[in-house]
Amino acid sequence: MVEVNPLQEKFDHPPFSKIETKHFKPAFEKSLKDAREEIDLIVANSESPSFKNTIEALEFSGNQLGRIASIFFNLNSAETNPEIQKLAQEISPLLSEFNNDLLLNKELFEKIKKVYDDRSNLDLSGEQIMLLEKIYKNFTRNGANLDTEKQARLREIDKLLSLTSLKFGENVLAETNNFQLHISNENELEGIPETVRESAQEIAKEKGKEGYILTLDFPTYIPVMKFSKNRNLRKQMFLGFGSKAFKDNEFNNEQNVLEIVKLRLERAQLLGFESHANFVLEERMAKSIDNVETFLDDILDKSLPVAKKEIEELKAFALESDNLNDFQKWDKAYYTEKLKQKTFDLDEETLKPYFELNQVIKGMFDITSKLFNLSFKKDDTLEVYHKDVVTYKVYEEDKYLATLYADFHPRAGKRDGAWMTTYKDQSNYEKIEERPQVSIVCNFTKPTKNKPSLLTFNEVTTLFHEFGHALHAMNANTIYPSLSGASVYWDFVELPSQLMENWCYEEKALELFAKHYETNEILPIEYIEKIKKSSNFMEGLQTTRQISFGKLDMAWHTIHSTEAITNVKAHEAKAFQSTELLQEIDNNCMSTAFGHIFQGGYSSGYYSYKWAEVLDADAFELFKEKGIFDNSISEKYKTNILQKGGTIEPMKLYKKFRGKEPDPTALLKRAGLI
Repeated sequence: MVEVNPLQEKFDHPPFSKIETKHFKPAFEKSLKDAREEIDLIVANSESPSFKNTIEALEFSGNQLGRIASIFFNLNSAETNPEIQKLAQEISPLLSEFNNDLLLNKELFEKIKKVYDDRSNLDLSGEQIMLLEKIYKNFTRNGANLDTEKQARLREIDKLLSLTSLKFGENVLAETNNFQLHISNENELEGIPETVRESAQEIAKEKGKEGYILTLDFPTYIPVMKFSKNRNLRKQMFLGFGSKAFKDNEFNNEQNVLEIVKLRLERAQLLGFESHANFVLEERMAKSIDNVETFLDDILDKSLPVAKKEIEELKAFALESDNLNDFQKWDKAYYTEKLKQKTFDLDEETLKPYFELNQVIKGMFDITSKLFNLSFKKDDTLEVYHKDVVTYKVYEEDKYLATLYADFHPRAGKRDGAWMTTYKDQSNYEKIEERPQVSIVCNFTKPTKNKPSLLTFNEVTTLFHEFGHALHAMNANTIYPSLSGASVYWDFVELPSQLMENWCYEEKALELFAKHYETNEILPIEYIEKIKKSSNFMEGLQTTRQISFGKLDMAWHTIHSTEAITNVKAHEAKAFQSTELLQEIDNNCMSTAFGHIFQGGYSSGYYSYKWAEVLDADAFELFKEKGIFDNSISEKYKTNILQKGGTIEPMKLYKKFRGKEPDPTALLKRAGLI
């Protein structure tokens, strides 16, 4: 009897329980073969190239390949193992080769170009024109006009880039998992929250050890840095976190960073651009390096003087309270939290009992219901890839809108951070409606035997942030999947996510979910006022930090030659020069673990977090003017931003919603910088 491969069958929701790692390779091989045959049919069509037989045919080719790839690479991020990682090293070059075969297919490009050149004579809708332009640009920006020799080199570069980026991410995950600080004496953990200590104790038990094991997972690392009275412990954790993939071992990423930067530059110059950043920014709202650098420098001009005052304030406070006269980077989070508690009488640990994870999720759903008339129904019948994953069916009134997968707790096979992804994109072609399957992945404190998962306020905003991305995907209402949901310019994609964070600071929203997990008491009004007042605390430092990351990203990607760069740390130090406020740590390096730009999609785009903050601050001003649950504004926002995806140029969408271009002063005012 022939074994059935679930990935080679037709499926709607991913059949996780039936999928084994061994199924992926044959499924990829089969779907790649099918996708190539679909492309061959488009090329072989003897009819004159048209929008339908060329552009739409191409848009809907390789559908099964896309579904399989989404499952595989989501698992490689959220539930990986050595077998999957090894397979990723085999599969990535195959996908890179297929992508190059597609984009460098001369006959196919000739057909696309014929449709593109004739576009003014075709009766195309705005969305169809956008799809045509997107496909045409995708080919021209990826080598369709190059000669054969240059195309061959482009193929080599893309294959090497996919493998090197994968290796970069694997090294960071390995370094995160390998760090285990074993503490035998409980006194060394003074100040660290009880839930973190309990979790550390449970990890030690799992490893067959007495005492406690501290890891670099965010739910452990952040509270230790904020609350541990043991300065040496903070130092060990800080150095462990900051030296990820920068140590003299098999997981060192320095050569990978240099290789990725070198390959990206060569690729850009092969395509006629001066630098990787020039290539990337052509398809961004910012448009040019000058615009990005001016934007970052303008904000830095406002934040740096404030940051310098704030760091001196922290040093003075550390000297006064603990006689500390050699303030270091591992002291910053601790004394910031301590001074915040003193200034606002606000303790993060006092707030946590009011932010029990399930209650926060329910409140988030209630807010979404008030804004967009959505409801969320838990559905245990859907298959999941790990027992921690919870699934919901999402409805707009009685109509099924989307499926939401939620994965909230850290584990060994899961990378750090938080993200949104999709298993299936929305489309509505020829009245066949496909609704999206969306996933949000976070790393929040696990429940212990004594306590449920209690979130810090920062984790609450992280949850709302990723959920904002999910709303973008779930509300999508476009014809074509490649223009759906979050398929927008990278410096526009953070608007829905960052906008959602604003409700976390509003009394009427907090009343819906900030309830004590034991007494059900609503978060007292004085705490709400303190949260609002403290939201700008040390904002100069926070903003300067974000700008420094944007500057580091640009420093790696605006260069015109990599010959002079032989030392990753030295190049990074130069990029940080204008924003550095504390003594640099020699054996720490950010670049070797900067997954956003060397593994994710943020290369030459990290500035977009701040760029989108300008949009979100300006957008929320309108909600505040009309009421944070005003349905006329939320409907306008849903119709013009969430549903439209990438069908219209972002600034046009924003102006349709807001009635004007965004005003940067809204952000500076909110941040207390002016």
